[in-house]
Amino acid sequence: MANKYLATYLNDHLAGSVAAIELLEHLEAAYADVEIARFFAELQGNIAAERRELHGLMDRLQIAESRPRKVSAWLTEKFTELKLRLDDSARGPLRLLESLEVLGLGIHGKFALWLALYAAADVSPELQDHLDYERMAQRAEEQRCVEVVRPEAAKAAFAAAREFS
Repeated sequence: MANKYLATYLNDHLAGSVAAIELLEHLEAAYADVEIARFFAELQGNIAAERRELHGLMDRLQIAESRPRKVSAWLTEKFTELKLRLDDSARGPLRLLESLEVLGLGIHGKFALWLALYAAADVSPELQDHLDYERMAQRAEEQRCVEVVRPEAAKAAFAAAREFS
């Protein structure tokens, strides 16, 4: 039997990836005619690839995917999308800023996941020899490129807000 806490932790991160991919799909569609759409598509592809690796790890550890967590993540993303839609239009600057912030938080959490698994592998034989956790953490670190885009989105959002006040 797999470690209950490990199963919960991995399922939580798997569910988070569902929400991130959904959010990125919305962003890519909203900005389909702009260069940033490629950025969103690439980030989505990277997160989907990592999701497959996480799912593979869970399979090797015989950890079942939690449907309630997956559904709850999907619903959370839908509520987030509704909140963002109520605050600003599909291509509005505040919506972009808040979307990038949500993604940044998720990427930070994913970075923490890989570091936690790397540390736990020292004392948990079931975590050894499955994934290169350091490489996965490095991939998450590279995805923090959203922090390069986010300041520009903040400038646009707050400059736009000043125009309407």
